Amino acid sequence: MNLYSVLEKGFPKDKKACALETHDGLYYSWSDLESATAKLANLLAGLKLPKGARVAVQVEKSPEALFLYLATIRAGYVYLPLNTAYQAAEIQYFLENAEPAVVVCSSKNYSWVSKTASKAGTKHVFTLDDNRTGSLLDRAASLSDQFKTVPAKDDDLAAILYTSGTTGRSKGAMLTHKNLGSNAEVLQKFWGWKKGDVLLHALPIFHVHGLFVAAHGALINGSKMIWLPRLDTAQLIKHMPQSTVMMGVPTFYVRLLADKGFTKKVASKMRLFVSGSAPLLTETFNTFKEVIGQPILERYGMSETVMLVSNPYKGKRVGGSVGLPLPGVQVRVVDEDNKPCKVNEIGSIQVKGPNVFKGYWRMPEKTAQEFSKDGYFVTGDVGKVDDRGYVSIVGRSKDLIISGGYNVYPAEIEGYINEFAGVAESALVGVSHPDFGEVGVVVVVPKAGAHLEPEGIISKLKGQLANFKIPKKCFVLDDLPRNTMGKVQKNVLREQYKDLFTQS
Repeated sequence: MNLYSVLEKGFPKDKKACALETHDGLYYSWSDLESATAKLANLLAGLKLPKGARVAVQVEKSPEALFLYLATIRAGYVYLPLNTAYQAAEIQYFLENAEPAVVVCSSKNYSWVSKTASKAGTKHVFTLDDNRTGSLLDRAASLSDQFKTVPAKDDDLAAILYTSGTTGRSKGAMLTHKNLGSNAEVLQKFWGWKKGDVLLHALPIFHVHGLFVAAHGALINGSKMIWLPRLDTAQLIKHMPQSTVMMGVPTFYVRLLADKGFTKKVASKMRLFVSGSAPLLTETFNTFKEVIGQPILERYGMSETVMLVSNPYKGKRVGGSVGLPLPGVQVRVVDEDNKPCKVNEIGSIQVKGPNVFKGYWRMPEKTAQEFSKDGYFVTGDVGKVDDRGYVSIVGRSKDLIISGGYNVYPAEIEGYINEFAGVAESALVGVSHPDFGEVGVVVVVPKAGAHLEPEGIISKLKGQLANFKIPKKCFVLDDLPRNTMGKVQKNVLREQYKDLFTQS
């Protein structure tokens, strides 16, 4: 079944009811949502795109951006969200790799995005801005507000999410209508969504968390969303008394706790705070429970699996644990021989279920490598399961850094740095940070006779990569620590710089 049809089953009968309210006082009814998605779907259908065509989108967060996503899946095409922080070199790769039939970008980026898209073979480039303007809306305005949702098979692609590779270039995780629809249905029940719930939405919508977990949750439940463009604690506190559910990364909760305006009274109507996309410190978990009187619900998911594990809505929520496997999802921890680990024994986390992605876009060999012989997806995360079945993540076998909820892969950043003049080699590691959870620290070794300035390395990276990928500190050293086999010992670097941002 088409994912849109799955979500639509939860839309309220009263189409005049508010589906979405913006931070600046705009109201969109469920009727507005349905007609807007129909107009945009008609626009896409009128382009006579081939079956399975990709629609790549890099725009600022807005209600219309959400409607474009829904219109894309409603019309039977594949949605490809791109982080708004991505720069030209990154966008070029995504467009060349995915070969989208349609690209939608912000007006300010149109000049260079359109040229890049044209070189990649894209025929249709539209603009969409966060103030309800752009060529996309202009073209759709006169079209019919009725559209018959295109039927989709469970295995048909609904979205492709690019996740940076540990060995360089990004991989496109292919998610089907079944992957996303089944996960939305499971979370609606598991997190106790109920009539009258209002979602406070401050997450970006180019990411699993904001689009497939938060927005899907409200849509399938027919719940109103209060739509904030970004994390702003003052806005969160302002709208929280009218809300019942909020989802965020740990940074949200750290900053709320630091604001004197965030009190138990402000949060009195909130029944659920969800945290994910980065590790939640036990200290934050405990402090939040003390201040607000209820524990944050931490969960665990990936671009390739959507949500797979969660602390229970009804039941004990354990600080430092991401909870129990969701209904219908099988999670196991295995040793190097792929044999089940004992209770509290650390091993590789693997998962199987209807939520697990179809594979990596145009990477059949890589896809095969990431699945066990008996069909489990190898997450690359390292963890353990206690005697109650609660899963804890203890590390990441692929050196992934999760900073402010965004994935940062050292190999990608190291690849850019190693191309800089005078650089012999580099090593990027993640260290704890009180606000972002983790941040990158890079150590650079100069070539003989070369002089490198740490600030210069950082400055040069800022012109090539998204800001969340930029290391917070750079050190220039004569050499890197290595083991007897010559491999760089990143564990030594992590230990050396572990207190860089956390010392009081």
